[in-house]
Amino acid sequence: MTDPGVLPVVETFHSLQGEGHHSGRSAFFIRLAGCNVGCPWCDTKHSWPEDRHPEHTITALAELAGQACGAGAAFTVITGGEPLQHPLGPLTAALRTHTQRPVHLETSGVDPLSGQIDWVTLSPKRHRPPRPELLAACHELKVVVFEPDDLPFAEAMAAGVSAGRELLLQPGWDSERGQQLAVEHVRRHPQWRLSLQTHKWLGVR
Repeated sequence: MTDPGVLPVVETFHSLQGEGHHSGRSAFFIRLAGCNVGCPWCDTKHSWPEDRHPEHTITALAELAGQACGAGAAFTVITGGEPLQHPLGPLTAALRTHTQRPVHLETSGVDPLSGQIDWVTLSPKRHRPPRPELLAACHELKVVVFEPDDLPFAEAMAAGVSAGRELLLQPGWDSERGQQLAVEHVRRHPQWRLSLQTHKWLGVR
């Protein structure tokens, strides 16, 4: 992006957080375009190309977030794509001014952390592992499970997370094998919790 006052946006919406520690809470989502990770099972592949999505001013995004928080959203989630492909400092500063609510980030951790973030959800990928500093900074580690090799990867990632952080295994959507693997691993390893995509089960956005 050449203009620091705009960002490519796939969508914005007020719904419920469907995954992880804050599952079930009212949240406003800002989905930014662009991703350099490219997971084959990604459910938002339409978000990958930046040039196919309109630019929004940071002020307009912050105003939308403020309206959502006035209507009940407990926090704003910056997601993607891979949101850290963009410098998030101006956006998070504007969000704090307009909402006075926490700012959450969902990231794979391959790019440097930017902005003032209150909660970092790190979802690392085997084919592009995260930066060590993102592992140390995250509040919850959420590893998606499709196949057996995802479990030793999850344990390797957990070794780099700060003490006391949330460790979550999430079965890949519509993956019976991933579900079996994640459930069995959580049963045997009490430091882990199971995360489900509850919004998909409920059919909400």
